[in-house]
Amino acid sequence: MAKILITGAGGAIGTMLRARLTGHELRLTDVRAGAGVRALDVTDGAAVERACRGVDAVVHLGGIAGEGPFEDVLAVNVRGTERVLDAARRLGVPRVVLASSNHAAGLEERRDDLPDDVPARPDSYYGWSKAAMESLGRLYHDRYGLHVICLRIGACKETPADARDLSVWLSPDDAARLVEAALTATGWRLVWGVSANTRRWWSAAGGRAIGYEPRDDAEKWAARLGEPDLTLPEHRLVGGTMATSPLGGAERG
Repeated sequence: MAKILITGAGGAIGTMLRARLTGHELRLTDVRAGAGVRALDVTDGAAVERACRGVDAVVHLGGIAGEGPFEDVLAVNVRGTERVLDAARRLGVPRVVLASSNHAAGLEERRDDLPDDVPARPDSYYGWSKAAMESLGRLYHDRYGLHVICLRIGACKETPADARDLSVWLSPDDAARLVEAALTATGWRLVWGVSANTRRWWSAAGGRAIGYEPRDDAEKWAARLGEPDLTLPEHRLVGGTMATSPLGGAERG
């Protein structure tokens, strides 16, 4: 059993993990307090440091979970991550698991076995913020020896919702398996967060290297969701529709 601080514990993925990481002592935080969840603004360095005291690892999910204005994603996703990493460094917390995103490499084109560590190629301000988080994690690993595992999460939801998800779905149970593996991994790593989908085209090598063994497959929903049109950007690019959506979440003049 480890003592784990989870930021963003009130969000969709945080809620999934809370129900599944039952072998650990969880310290749950979110920007809004809730049942069993303490309030924590990840941009408040002093508050983050208090939350990190006495834990063995941080699972950092807190942040803006989609496209938004540049200043917002900079403040929350990037500066908030710096606060988490620096608090871990100051307090001797050895490991931080960062919730990155497939959108950090969202403009990368479809090809078989796309490597986990393909260089960042963000598709949006949101994707850029996730690429910046990965880079900050590398800095704190190289400078201070902090173990930082960056999870390039696909479509993490209860069930696949569309044809794209047949390739990029991450089931809630596999999300927990992925985080469990990341909690014992060492170094700085980029790992695709994706289930054992028949149609996956993102590499499984990074997950295998840290002991992640996904079990779920979106294929059982294929008949209902239909065949993807691989000529469309949403199936040709890692980031799907976000790769062609307006920056900042709205048309800009």
